[in-house]
Parts: sequence; C-alpha cells; structure tokens
Amino acid sequence: MLNRDQKQDFDALLPGTSSEAGASRRTALKAALGVGYAAAAMPIMAQTAIKTPVDGLRTGQTTFEVNGFKVPAFYAAPAGKTNLPIILVVQEIFGVHEYIADTARRFAKAGYLAIAPDLYARQGDPSKYTEIAKLQAEVVSKVPDAQVIADLDGAVKWARANGGNTKKVGITGFCWGGRITWLYAEQSPNVGAGVAWYGRLVGNASALTPKHPVDLAASLKAPVLGLYGGQDGGIPLTTVNQRKDALADAGAKGNKAAQASEFVVYPAAPHAFHADYRPSYRKDAAEDGWARALEWFKLHGVK
Repeated sequence: MLNRDQKQDFDALLPGTSSEAGASRRTALKAALGVGYAAAAMPIMAQTAIKTPVDGLRTGQTTFEVNGFKVPAFYAAPAGKTNLPIILVVQEIFGVHEYIADTARRFAKAGYLAIAPDLYARQGDPSKYTEIAKLQAEVVSKVPDAQVIADLDGAVKWARANGGNTKKVGITGFCWGGRITWLYAEQSPNVGAGVAWYGRLVGNASALTPKHPVDLAASLKAPVLGLYGGQDGGIPLTTVNQRKDALADAGAKGNKAAQASEFVVYPAAPHAFHADYRPSYRKDAAEDGWARALEWFKLHGVK
C-alpha cells in the first residue's frame, strides 16, 4: 500500500486513475542507463518526444564511488571543453531514462557539463517495473534523503575531475527530483542556483524523509526557481503558497537565497508538463519554463 505522500504522487502522475492497479504499463524495458523510456511511464508520445542530437557533445555512462558504492550516472558535455559550469539533473520517479538523458544533452548544448546520477541504484532498477504503484512501494519509498544528498555531492566531485567548474554548480529536477532540488539547495554549500519542476513541498516526516522543503526554508543556501502547474493533481497550490510563506519568513530574517527565490505557476498546466514524452506535456509551458531555467542559472552565476 502507498502512504499518503506516495498516493499524492501517484494521483499526480496518473490523473483520473482511480486504482493503483490501473497504473500498469507493459512494454519493452530499456537496455542501459539513459537508453529508452521507463516501462512504468508508458504510453510514450512519440510525436512530441524531443531527441537532442549528440554532434559536438561527449556523452555516456560513468560511475563514481560514494561510501563504497559505485553510483551509475549519465553525463553530457560540449566536446573538447573544460572548466564548464555544472548542472545536476535529478530524475523523476521513473529514474534515469531517455527523457532525463535528453535533458542532460540539452544542457550540454547550452554549454554545461550535465550529470544525472542514478539515485535509486542501491534500492532497485526502476526500468524493470511496469506499475507505478509497485515502483513507488518497492524502490522509491526506500530511498533515504541523506543517501541522495551524499550521492549528489559525489556527482559534483566527479564533475570536478572531468572538466567541471565547481564554483558554478546548478541543480534541476523533475517531480521526485523537484523535491530533491529544493532539499539540496537547502543542505549543500555546493550549489549556486536551482530550478525545481513541480517538486513536492510538504509531506509527513519519516526516518528516511525526516524533513521536507517547507521545513527547511530558513537554511536555503541558493536561490531556487519553482515551476509548477496550476492543474497539478498531486501538488495543490495551497502547498505552493505554504512554501512561499515559509520563504518570505526566512527572507524577512535575512536569508538572501530565500529572498531571491521565485515561483512561476502555469495556470492550465498539469503535473509533468515538461515531460515531452508523456500525455501531460504542455509545449508552451515547457518551453517557457526551459527558457526561464537557462536564464535563472545565468542570472545567478551558473554559466
């Protein structure tokens, strides 16, 4: 069974689906990290899915070690260049599949070294799941926030050793990764700016997720741009307003990152409006959000 927070995520991912069993999606699985789409994310909207060409880029799979574990990751960067600004690309609930890899390639085309670590690697392989509810229960719900933060720190270290400039680190994430974007900006001194796409802001405390973004506003270390959909079934605008209030309070007490953070809400957009491979994709909101993300990183020195 899903807990309350997971049920909200489930409803956001599959609006109008009344049962957990209804989330079943059976199709071919991906062959490698960043190759193919996650089975649980089906059906794929091939007519809108973006495929960024790799010419002029170096891309591939790699690993880096954190606490004795080799974390897999997908990376993309302009070929033949070093001292590059870094973008951490944080996966959706579906893991590091084709959409996340292509997002990394898009950042590479914009001049970044982008790295998308597989933050579920210790708990399981999301590509093997055909049901969102089962993926949430057996993998996602078992991932500790502390592990994720440490793995992102490891990704930054890998980037430094592979042509990245750690004085210019940004983070962006989608859905599950949107929440992580807020948390990393609140807990890590590494990051200079973040862009959180429809990440959950509130939730129930647990041993693995002891705090949520709304709880840590006072410790925010980097300005974050929050991009949200007005029709998101899993992230009510009341929670966005809670977060705004928490940031305003932190800003009033002198937190400059909180003062600089902003939200954009697209009134007609659902959850996952940037996911060009899914029926939830909304081209106008996605393109506007992407342009804002690039400008945000540039504005805050991550370029």
